[in-house]
Amino acid sequence: MTEPQGGENPSFIKLAMRNMVRKGRQSLFHFGLTALGLTGFLVLIAWLGRPQVPGG
Repeated sequence: MTEPQGGENPSFIKLAMRNMVRKGRQSLFHFGLTALGLTGFLVLIAWLGRPQVPGG
């Protein structure tokens, strides 16, 4: 197998890293929103699926 040359066909991870460095603050803001949304969704699912204890 041959490695791709310097400028040819960079991997998606390298492109994502380069984009994140270039748009640092916006990327962190979007990452924070995604983390907050996922956490909220998981808490909501846990709350809706909580067990019902009789007499409690």
